[in-house]
Amino acid sequence: MTQALSGIRVIDLTNNQAGPSCGQMLAWLGADVIKVEEPERGDIARQTHRDLADSDSLFFLSFNANKRSLPLNLKSPRAKDVFRALLKTADVLLENFGPGALDRLGFGYPAVRALNPRLVYASIKGFGSYGPYSDYKSYEPIAQAMGGGMSVTGFPDGPPTFVWPSIGDSGTGMHCVIGILAALMQRHATGEGQQVEVSMQDVVVNLIRVSLRDHQRHGKPAPRTGNQLGTTVPGTTYRCHPGGPNDYVFVFAQQQMWDPLLRAIGRDDLVGDARYETAEARWQRKGEVDALVEAWTAGRSKHEVTKILAGAGVPCGACLDTGEVLSDPHLRARDMIVEVEHPVRGRYVTVGNPIKLSASPTTITMAPLLGQHRREILQELGYDEAGIEALEADGAT
Repeated sequence: MTQALSGIRVIDLTNNQAGPSCGQMLAWLGADVIKVEEPERGDIARQTHRDLADSDSLFFLSFNANKRSLPLNLKSPRAKDVFRALLKTADVLLENFGPGALDRLGFGYPAVRALNPRLVYASIKGFGSYGPYSDYKSYEPIAQAMGGGMSVTGFPDGPPTFVWPSIGDSGTGMHCVIGILAALMQRHATGEGQQVEVSMQDVVVNLIRVSLRDHQRHGKPAPRTGNQLGTTVPGTTYRCHPGGPNDYVFVFAQQQMWDPLLRAIGRDDLVGDARYETAEARWQRKGEVDALVEAWTAGRSKHEVTKILAGAGVPCGACLDTGEVLSDPHLRARDMIVEVEHPVRGRYVTVGNPIKLSASPTTITMAPLLGQHRREILQELGYDEAGIEALEADGAT
């Protein structure tokens, strides 16, 4: 079946997470994503938190599914010739090199544009290519700190807190996907590519817009409020049986859901009680309301609580731990958690594509072994066996 991005070729020069997550999403949508890596070592993520000596790490496998691998030593003149030939066939170049690194190799945007004016040149940087911080290095926690995310995360009496979901890395990758798709659409009208740049700091700022709004509303920095969501009560986490570290639910009951909540937890006697009838009244009696909700949740498992409250139309979610996520029947049914075969590791579990297109379904395939598609790609570029062997002997690939 033809997929949404069939016919689009992406050269993925990125490593670690932000760039690879972008390339993986494009691959899931049907693009031919060629991961260009250093010979011998490859993407450093292949070794990150490696759990099996002879296998690529699960970290690498999580961000490089559905791609092809071509090792190239971009410092080698012969490898540069291969790369130029590859660029001429490509629609997108994706990179997250340090400032000026690709220019020094001869593959900055002006040089690449001269080779292929239709190519979309996508760059992921910590702080962008201009501005006072453009030379600073960044990783996930740095982006969260400098983008304001940490200042609004945590409890009031604690320090600014790091968020484990990768809003700075994978969040940046997804923003970059949006930019690339927009540039490809514009190319239909202009016939030309363009440069796309996404900064990790910019992305975190974009994702904390609600907190920035609160600063402007109140004229002071947005506070850390722990798990309390705004002034809605109930609007936080509640302990469940048997009291383990993740035995909690989040309940969020707005005004129209208050009476259904009371009936669901067996407190019909409080329906119409003026002490709790309005959102403002419940906020003023937050401690009492939280206590009566938790008195009910504490005697039931988080899954039982979720089933009862969700069934009553009250937004409620069990706090699933990572093991529960991996085995969750709903996620399995939606192919969000899938199993993939690997020649070294065997069968392993990974995430699927969260974007479901009715006419472009995604089948998840394993991340490539280093150099797995070397010959295949070089042959597509017109190299015969003698030419491939010469490149290998020269250390170009």
